[in-house]
Amino acid sequence: MILIALGANLPSPVGEPAETLRAALKALATHGVNVRAVSKFYATPAWPDPNDPPFVNAVAHVETALSPTQLLAALHNVETAFGRRRSERNAPRTLDLDLLDYDGRIEPGPPELPHPRTTERGFVLVPLSDIAPDWRHPITGRDVQSLIAELSQEQRTVRELEC
Repeated sequence: MILIALGANLPSPVGEPAETLRAALKALATHGVNVRAVSKFYATPAWPDPNDPPFVNAVAHVETALSPTQLLAALHNVETAFGRRRSERNAPRTLDLDLLDYDGRIEPGPPELPHPRTTERGFVLVPLSDIAPDWRHPITGRDVQSLIAELSQEQRTVRELEC
């Protein structure tokens, strides 16, 4: 199972963050990435600065013949097409696409697999549990529900969006 996290907290050329995520999911097909399932969309507070606009986050299950390196390059191309400009780490952005897991591979990278911060992020784990409730972390073997349960209340703060 190949899993991608999506997030945005600034408008892009196609509109507000939720619209950007929907359009980015469609754009993946032009890069040889077939979207199989998408989680609900969630609103999450910006981090590390909660004064920044809140994020809209989701997780997608995809299929592709691309290697992890090729897939990461495709994700970066889609981000750029939606106005992503890389500046300081964790800065507000029009689109963020992260490769979370690629068929359970464990690789030092790039890209590092599984994504090294997946287990720390409620905005990833909660939507991941929507589409892959039986997912287990490739290194620890821990299931997604136990990883969510270990998060602090602040880290689990996500609100389902009506979209």
